[in-house]
Amino acid sequence: MVGTTQTTARPGQSTQHRGVTPAVTAISQMAVFAALVAVLGQVAALPIGPVPITLQTLGVMLAGAVLGPWRGAGSMLLLNLLTAAGLPLMSQGAGGLGVYAGPSAGFVLGFVPAAFVIGLVVQASWPMRWWRTVLGVVVGGVGVMYACGLPVMMYQLGLALPEALAMNAVFLPGDAAKAVFTILVTHSLARAYPAPFTYARRRRRIPAA
Repeated sequence: MVGTTQTTARPGQSTQHRGVTPAVTAISQMAVFAALVAVLGQVAALPIGPVPITLQTLGVMLAGAVLGPWRGAGSMLLLNLLTAAGLPLMSQGAGGLGVYAGPSAGFVLGFVPAAFVIGLVVQASWPMRWWRTVLGVVVGGVGVMYACGLPVMMYQLGLALPEALAMNAVFLPGDAAKAVFTILVTHSLARAYPAPFTYARRRRRIPAA
């Protein structure tokens, strides 16, 4: 028929998201996970001590594990930039540059390298491996997070390392539960909807269905 055109998808090319560029997809994914971490900061926030207990680190773990190192870290960088600009996105509605002057500043800034390390380890291969996911979530989501957070907390509060470790021991059971949840959700999502795992899928070319 005159005036109509017909497009044919190339073999292996999905027509579901035709016209959406990879850059737009990446930005939207980062925005979603930045929003997720912001929401988790308002849910079940317990003001215990100078650093409140929240579910934000769960979102950080999921961001790195699902989006990979670059997009995961990018989502946390976006969250920090919006927070610094004054949006109340951190725990209990905190926002502005004052967030980075308090004892939890190191943990907040640690979201970025933590997500990067998690994504780098978890998505190092495809199909993903359980042992690698466990390693990435524990090293990045717990090890890197505390390595960034404790020095700032010690400086701000004038604590010695043993005192800081004792003060943060209350967080460890929750961190373990978040890690387990992240591992289970990540592998379930990788099986059911592998599209976000672009970094891992590039490690090994997947034949078109």
